[in-house]
This record gives sequence, structure tokens and C-alpha cells, in this order.
Amino acid sequence: MKVGFIGVGSMGGPMCRNIIRKSNHEITVFDLNAAAVKACTDIGGKAAGSVAELAAGADVVMTSLPMPRDVEAVALGPGGIAENARKGTVYFDLSTNSPATVRRIAEQLKARGITMLDAPVSGGVVGAENATIAIMVGGDKATFEAQLPLLKSFSANVIHMGELGTGTVAKLVNNMVAFCNMAAGAEGLMLGAAAGIDVRKLDEVIRNSSGNSNAYRSMAERVMKGDFKAAFALNLAYKDTHLALELADELSVPTPLAAQVHNLMRMARGLGLGTSDTSSIMRVYETTLKREVRAASGD
Repeated sequence: MKVGFIGVGSMGGPMCRNIIRKSNHEITVFDLNAAAVKACTDIGGKAAGSVAELAAGADVVMTSLPMPRDVEAVALGPGGIAENARKGTVYFDLSTNSPATVRRIAEQLKARGITMLDAPVSGGVVGAENATIAIMVGGDKATFEAQLPLLKSFSANVIHMGELGTGTVAKLVNNMVAFCNMAAGAEGLMLGAAAGIDVRKLDEVIRNSSGNSNAYRSMAERVMKGDFKAAFALNLAYKDTHLALELADELSVPTPLAAQVHNLMRMARGLGLGTSDTSSIMRVYETTLKREVRAASGD
């Protein structure tokens, strides 16, 4: 089978490389970053000169892109998937998108004989590299089952959520919960630091007690080291939370916690931290209180 992969950056790259290593499919890649493309072609992938070229030659197309507008441009824009993919092509969007955008794209692709499934992923860069990410898929069940071996080549947990758009809803809810956990953890660590207790010991208590979560652990480890280099950029977390709040507004569901976290992210972005890791929301507290939360040297 011929698989085209568009967007081989920090998340898409590891996923694509796992497909190359763990399947016998012919993989063609496209990205604006030549180095990202080379990382895939060095292990057996082929490079396409354009989205149009990739789409025209693929049985399955996958995209992993930063923003809904990027997905829409690649899928429906000039030289995109809709204009160039053959009838019968299957299209998986692995990006974090909005349900409304997914449905709009799918409707236009369906008119051209292209089947779209939304398939956002969770697990971070490490999960993408180790093929342990979760994939939440929405769309036609028969198509999903036919492509399940392909999805399992880069994921340990593939879940069919239901009709088109349900994968995206699941991803937005998951991320919203994770970011709320992360923000609560940052607030708690700062409260403990202000009270004068050893934050390393406080961290040990939280990670072994009811306050623990994967999101908390990830945030705390970075904060303790003062390492805010982006594993998952704050700008992307802000976008994901914004999409969750839009969905909540559409459905008239109150989300006061997520709204506050969104504002916290907005303040962090105002401090110029948008390209830093999401854990840099702690810097809002640190800047406001003129106090850093770090592990004591030698601990």
C-alpha cells in the first residue's frame, strides 16, 4: 500500500518513521522543513515535491499539522488533497482539530470519493517515538478496521470512538483535563514553596498521593529543573484549550476551570512564553510572586 504522510515534525516525524520501520508499505513524505523530510528518507521513505504529488500517488494520506487552518488548507486548498487524491483514497487527520472543521472537510472530500477519518493522537513526542501513543479515531467503522494494522504500526492504543468528529472531541476533552491538572499542580507547588516547605519533598508527596497525574508529573519535572524547552509548546496547548472552549460554548456546557486555565495560558503568552513548554505556565506565578520553584541543589 502507498501511504503519504504530510507534516513530519516533532510528532508527525516519529509516527511516520515508525510506519516506515514497522510496516511494508511504501511511504512518501512532505514537509516544508527539508531536515524533517530527510530524517524519514534516510530510513527508507520517499520525498514528494508537493502535497499534490503526494496525494496523487497515495492510497492513504495522513496529516499531522499544527492548526485547523493548516489542515483545511492542505485538504481543500489549491494543490491540496481534494484536488489531487484519487477516488477511493482514505484520509486520516492526526492533528488536534475542531469537530466542525473535521466535518466540513470530510463533507467536501466525500463529494470527491475520498473517505476522511479524524484520528488525533495523545502521548507526546516520547510516545510518538516509542509507538505508545493513543489514537482516537472517528469515522466509518469498516474503513477503520481495514486500516487498523497501519494505525497499530505507530500506536499501542487505537480506539474507535464512533462517528466522524468523535475522535477530535475525545482529544479536546483529554487535553483540557490534562492542562487543568497541570495548572492545579503548578499552583499547588507555588503555594508550598511560599509556605517554606521543601518542594522536592512536596513533589514526592503529590506524585505518590491523590494529586498525582501524568500531566502533573511532566510539569513538575520540568519546573524543578527550570527546563522550559518545548516538548509541547504553550501556543499549541492554548490552541487546544481554545478549541475545547469553543465546543463547550457550542454545546452550552459550563467549563469554568478550563476557562481559567486558558486565561493563565494567555498571561504566559503575554510574558513571551508561547514557544516554551506548556509547563511554563508556572512562570506566571513565579513572575508575579518573584519566587522560583526549583529543587534544592544537591537533592
